[in-house]
Amino acid sequence: MTREEAMAKCAFLGLGVMGYPMAGHLAAAGHDVTVFNRTFSKAEAWEKEHGGAAAATPSKAAEGADFVMACVGNDDDLRSVCLGENGAFASMKAGSVFVDHTTVSAAVTRELYAAADSVNVSFVDAPISGGQAGAENGQLSIMCGGDQGAFDRAEPIMQSYSKICRRIGESGAGQMTKMCNQIAIAGLVQGLSEALHFANKAGLDGRAVVEVISQGAAGSWQMANRYETMLDDKFEHGFAVDWMRKDLGICLASADEIAASLPVTALVDQFYKDVQKMGGGRWDTSSLFKRLQSI
Repeated sequence: MTREEAMAKCAFLGLGVMGYPMAGHLAAAGHDVTVFNRTFSKAEAWEKEHGGAAAATPSKAAEGADFVMACVGNDDDLRSVCLGENGAFASMKAGSVFVDHTTVSAAVTRELYAAADSVNVSFVDAPISGGQAGAENGQLSIMCGGDQGAFDRAEPIMQSYSKICRRIGESGAGQMTKMCNQIAIAGLVQGLSEALHFANKAGLDGRAVVEVISQGAAGSWQMANRYETMLDDKFEHGFAVDWMRKDLGICLASADEIAASLPVTALVDQFYKDVQKMGGGRWDTSSLFKRLQSI
């Protein structure tokens, strides 16, 4: 491990439920961390808890940094923290690396990869999976796209909050892999919801059913971690429906671009739309079960 990797100067842009603990893991690993958040009081709270520094703009946060990490909301949010006089690219030093943990379109990733390259900055798309618990416990799965050299430099830094971190391919490959992740989750949650709904209608004990079927081919992370809260009608334990619909929208748009067929994903996206109409935009994704129970 190089001296830069052992003690890097880092910036972290975006302190939501994922970014706040991720930046904390960087500080705990011994890195010099400056944070930015659109609501500055959140950055001040992070600074008070973890040390480091809070900056008023992405540009100020990124000054002199070896690595700049971002975890914001969507394509436009990412552009806003990268571009313009207050954006990170305006002040990042030549040879530094920007690592984007936001789930965004591959198109904006490639756009910002080119913009970063024009100022001699490397750009790695590195979306994450593992939810809030994974961020808090430093156990995220990170799927990356970008130049091999930039990934090799950034990967030791990302180890502070990951259990697995892999480069899948060139710029945009990380985001396309995250789409595979969301496609798989959508189908799994709908399948689990239907199984529990069927058990309920058949007069079976859902917990007893899961105890048996989870030990066979039907078992999954979703089943192990969500079936009890689903049966208890509790849906504040994970990734929100509003965010899942944003991601599935990217999946479906990308599928059109590459001529992929996603009929189940399109259907589940509409089911999540139903959940939003029920007032469940902030419920976690397992609320597909609640939709079925209401029919």
